[in-house]
Amino acid sequence: MTDEQIEPEATPDGGQTGAYTVRLELADEPGELLNALQPIADNGGNLLSIFHERGNITPRGQIPVEVDLECHPEQFERIVQALREAGMNVVQAGREEYGEELTLLLVGHVIDTDLSDTLDRIQTAAGASVTDLALSAPEGTDDVSSARLRIATSADRTEDVLETVRDVAAEKELHVIEPQLDSGGDA
Repeated sequence: MTDEQIEPEATPDGGQTGAYTVRLELADEPGELLNALQPIADNGGNLLSIFHERGNITPRGQIPVEVDLECHPEQFERIVQALREAGMNVVQAGREEYGEELTLLLVGHVIDTDLSDTLDRIQTAAGASVTDLALSAPEGTDDVSSARLRIATSADRTEDVLETVRDVAAEKELHVIEPQLDSGGDA
């Protein structure tokens, strides 16, 4: 996703494609992720991203998976129905309105302070989606590490997302290197 909002593609009947997110809970078994993706492909969904948190278990003992996809509204309804018919636990499904993307760094004991928990709290509290993660631990996981996060959010929630990141980082004694946001004034 770029900083520009991409206009949805029109169909011959006037409908438009849109970006949707499906949050699933999957069993920690070989082939489960592939089984979850098959109904999406079979019903014409175009994958945008997959966030698979294998190290994080839900209260029901499942693995949380977030799938961002693009399709027409009627296709999305069929996809959700097909996922449920295939026995997938669909926790949440709907259109996502992300128009802003932030890139920031977390520096400190990122791994030791439970990276999976950090990401989950940012996404849950801020209503955002971590779309990319790059982790660096040159001295090993017991030493200082850094994580580059790319976060998608709606433009009106940018400050809320940054505040959530700051709060989680402060609690875990991590340093945040934030993007410089345009305040609308002349520089």
